[in-house]
Amino acid sequence: MNTIFEIIIKLHREGYTILLSEQNAYKALKCADRGYVLETGNIVLGGSAEKLLNDPGVRSAYIGA
Repeated sequence: MNTIFEIIIKLHREGYTILLSEQNAYKALKCADRGYVLETGNIVLGGSAEKLLNDPGVRSAYIGA
């Protein structure tokens, strides 16, 4: 992980709440508790980061797996 994500993870462990807007869905979800999928400014899906990482639709559309 690059430095910014290491810092985000450290701050999270210290108890800070972080709102992150990131185009790299995989990296963002790996350091998140929850996530939301936005399309044209609207929330179309939300849930735990683990749920979103394992969702086949999210994986194919946003993670490339």
